[in-house]
Parts: sequence; C-alpha cells; structure tokens
Amino acid sequence: MTYSKTHPVVNPPKSKNLPLSLAVSFIIILFILIFHDTATVIPILGFHGVINNKNSVTQLEQGRMHYPQKDLENFLEYLLINDYWFLTSQDLYEILSNHNHRNSDFFVKKKPIMISFDDGYRTVYTKLLPILKRLEKKYGQKVKVVLFINPGALSKKGSVNSTNLSCQQLREGLQQGFYDIQSHGLNHKNLTRLSNKNLIKELSESQNELRKCTHDLDPQQKVASHFAYPYGAYNQRVQKYVSKYYLSGYLYNNKILNRNFLKNQLKNQYEIPRLTVNRQESIKNLIEKFDTTFDDKSILDRKVDQEKIKTEE
Repeated sequence: MTYSKTHPVVNPPKSKNLPLSLAVSFIIILFILIFHDTATVIPILGFHGVINNKNSVTQLEQGRMHYPQKDLENFLEYLLINDYWFLTSQDLYEILSNHNHRNSDFFVKKKPIMISFDDGYRTVYTKLLPILKRLEKKYGQKVKVVLFINPGALSKKGSVNSTNLSCQQLREGLQQGFYDIQSHGLNHKNLTRLSNKNLIKELSESQNELRKCTHDLDPQQKVASHFAYPYGAYNQRVQKYVSKYYLSGYLYNNKILNRNFLKNQLKNQYEIPRLTVNRQESIKNLIEKFDTTFDDKSILDRKVDQEKIKTEE
C-alpha cells in the first residue's frame, strides 16, 4: 500500500521539472557566453608621457603617470599582432553616432581600441614617434594615437629645455599619419572653476590655436574637433559649453566603454570613459583591463610566430 501511494506522487514532478531545469541551465550558459563576449567593447587608454624606464623620473608627481618606453612598445606590438583596430577620435565619433553599428555584430568582427596621450609632452615625439615608425616598418601597419593637447603650453621655436611638444613636432606626426590631434583646453585648467568668459576662452582659443598650427595639413578641420576635460573635471555647465565647440568629450575616470554605455548613455557623447594608465602597471595588467582571455605567454608565442614568418619570407 505504501508503494502504490507514493509512486504516483514522486515520479510526475521529476518528469515535469527536468525540461524546466534544462531550459534554465541553457539560458544561464547562454547569458554567460554573451556577456563574456560583448561586455567589453571599446577600451580607450589614457597615457601621458614616455620615460626610459620605471625609475627614470625627473618630476616624481607627474612621472607616476608616464609609461616606460620598452613596455609601451611591447604593448603596442601585442595589439598589432592580435589585429586590434586603432581608432581615431573621429572614428569613434562616427561609430557612436551610427545606431546600426552600436546594435549589430560590428564589434564582434572588429577589435577596436583607442590609445590616447594627454598634455603634449615632448616624449610623445622623441620616444613614442620612433616606436610607431619601427612598428610600421615591421608590420606594415600604422598605430594611430590620439593626442589631447594644451596649445598654450606648446614649446616655442628654439626652446631647448621645454618638456612640451612644439607645433612643428605636432605637424610632423600628423603629416606622417601617426597623430590625431585634439583639444585638452588652452592651458589645462579645471574648467568647473572658471567663469563663463574664461571657460569660453579655454575652449575656443585651444581650438583656434591647434587649427592654426595645422591648417594646411588639415583641410577638413578634423583637428581640435573633440575634447578631453583637463583633470577629468566637468559638470553640466562645462558640458554645455564644450558641446558648442566640439563633437564629443572624454573623461579620465578609469572606466571602460561597454555595451551598457552604448545602449544607455550615448544620448550624451560628452561623457566618453577612458582607462587611466600609470608607470606601475605591467603590460599584463594593462591588457587584462580590457581582455579577459589574455594569456601572458601569448605575447612571446605570437612574436616568435611573426619572426618565423619573416624569416621564411
């Protein structure tokens, strides 16, 4: 009697719950795969100057933000070997403005990344530009970098001791196709603390000076069309004025541009997030900020493969 009473009760729930549990498991696995694949979309890295090594710092406070030359070259080479697409500020603006790109498989087929350098340090010319030239010669591909420049701090002609770029050095990198020159304010001031008059001066004169420097090389006036907030400082008033002169605005908030940003936040293209970079970060740590599948052995393995191909050719 006991068997006949319990048998009908135990069996039916098992047969009914099995398809449900399988369905739930499938949905969870699918979610994990999709999230893992698409959570990171466009990493935008914010560098400053370039130093010889981690210990060669002339100004300790600023030096913490500069990155070692050899590590930087290895990092950029890793990106080249792994087929990353180096975005300019205009490239990103067009992607963010294109609704179809934001919601299609566009990013699955491409691996976009932006490399930016703030403040216009001379080492972007003396140490970074030679790296870019070497990598182009080796791989036949340009690494384009975005420079957010304060034209009020550009070194004057004949200046020897300045730590900043000159107009001529900017022009050289632009003419060779390595530099995308954008605005960082005239004199790197905290814009939230300025009067409206001085805020307008910082924005408008920065744009005018950069375009004056590059006018014959930039007929479409792509130079100084985009803006990075000095110190990452902004508010609603600053955004309002920035939008009168520039197409987009970049933060410095150590956040990554992901699908949530693309879907929910791009009503405002003046809050584009950037990842912060300092000299204490290894290449491994830098890559892991945006590539969760990274294996540090892959740098060496891929470089060896590339060398074999070169030798066979």
